[in-house]
Amino acid sequence: MSDVVIIGAGVVGACTALALLADGHRVTIIEPRAPGGDHAASYGNGGWLSTASVVPMSLPGLWKNIPRYLLDSDGPLVIRAGSLPRLAPWLVRFLAAGQGHERVASTARALSAVLHDAPARHAALAREAGVADLVVESGLTYVYPSRKAFEAESLAWQLRRVQRVNWREIDRDELRSHTPALAPSYGFGIEVPAGGHCRDPGAYVAALAALARSRGARWVNGSATELVVERGRLRSVRAGATDIATDYAVICAGIDSARLAREAGSRIPLESERGYHVVLPADDLLLRTPLMPSDGKMAVTQTVQGLRISGQVELASRGAGPDWRRADILLRHAQRMFPSLSVPGSSAGVPRWLGHRPSTPDGLPVLGRCEGSDQVFCAFGHGHVGLASAPASAELVADLIAGRGPRIDPLPYRASRFARC
Repeated sequence: MSDVVIIGAGVVGACTALALLADGHRVTIIEPRAPGGDHAASYGNGGWLSTASVVPMSLPGLWKNIPRYLLDSDGPLVIRAGSLPRLAPWLVRFLAAGQGHERVASTARALSAVLHDAPARHAALAREAGVADLVVESGLTYVYPSRKAFEAESLAWQLRRVQRVNWREIDRDELRSHTPALAPSYGFGIEVPAGGHCRDPGAYVAALAALARSRGARWVNGSATELVVERGRLRSVRAGATDIATDYAVICAGIDSARLAREAGSRIPLESERGYHVVLPADDLLLRTPLMPSDGKMAVTQTVQGLRISGQVELASRGAGPDWRRADILLRHAQRMFPSLSVPGSSAGVPRWLGHRPSTPDGLPVLGRCEGSDQVFCAFGHGHVGLASAPASAELVADLIAGRGPRIDPLPYRASRFARC
C-alpha cells in the first residue's frame, strides 16, 4: 500500500482515484475548485461515450486546409491568426501525425484500446456512484445529406471498421422515423449501437469525486504548485504552504498539466482545443440517440439541462477571450437540423460555455511515468475523448503503479514519445 497524490479532480482524476483506492492505496486529491464545475473540460463536452471516436483529427491531406482554417471563421475548426506563431510547433507535429495511413491506423488502434468498452465502464461507475440515470447506453447516430456525403468520409469509417466498430445504415425513410424533427436535407444515417451518453457530465464527475471521498480519499482544496524532489526522489507535492508527503503523484490537471510534467522531466506539447456549447429548451424534441451532423461536426445531445449542441475547435492563445461567434455557429446548425425548433439569433440569450480540451498533436493522451521520475505519472492530454476514455486510462495508471502487467499496452501513450520537444 502506497501514498498517492492525484493532482486534479476532473473525470480522469476522479476515475484514477477510484482505481487506486480499489487497490488499497492511500489517496489524496488536490483540486482548487468544486469537481464537475464549469471550469472543467468534462463539464461542457457533448457527453458522448463513443466507441467510434477512434479517428484522429489529423488525417492525410489535412495540411491543404490550413489556409481555410485561418480565413474561414464559420468552419468547424478555426485557427486565430494572431496565435499562429506560438502554435506553429504544435501544428507542425499535428500535421505530421496525419501523414500516412499506417500512422493514423496506429493512432486509431491506441484510441480503440481505451474506448472500446467505455459505455459499459461508465454505466458501472454511475451505478456505484448512485447516479445510474446519468449514463445511458443508447447508441449514437451520425447523419449525412446523402450516401455520397457518407462515402466522402470513407477513410474515417475504414479506420472504425478495422477497430471492430459495428454500425448499421439508415436510409431516408427510416431516418424520418428515427428522428422525425430532423430536417429533410439529411437523407442518410449511420447508427453505432455500442455507444452511450452522459446526461449531465458535470454532475456525473461530481458524483465520482464524492464516491472517491466516501471510500477514503483525502481532499486538499488548493492548487499543486511544485513537486518536491530531494536527492532524486519525490518526497511531496506542494499545495500552497502545505507539503503533502507521498510515494507517487499522478498529474491529471487537464490543460494545466504540462508545467508539472516538465518539473518531472517530461516536456509535453499540450495545447487547448477550445470548444463551445449552447443549450436550448427542447422538451418536445425526442431523440432516440444523440446525433452528429456531417456538416457541423458537433454533438447534439439531450441533457438534464436541455438540448446541448457542443463542438467547434478553436486554436488560440490560452488566455484569449471567448469568441462567442463560435457559439452562434452552433445555433445556426441547430436551426438547420431542426426547423421546428425555436432558436434565437444570438447565443447571448442562452446558456453557453467555453472550455479547454487538453490536446497533444498526435491525438493520444499521455499515460504512464514521466521521463525523469519513476514516481510521477501522467494522465492527461485526452483531447476529445477525455470523458469516454477516463476509466480505461485510470486502470492503466493503476496497473503501472501496482507493478501489474497492464491489460492495455502502455507504449503508444508514453511521455517519452515527445522527447525532442
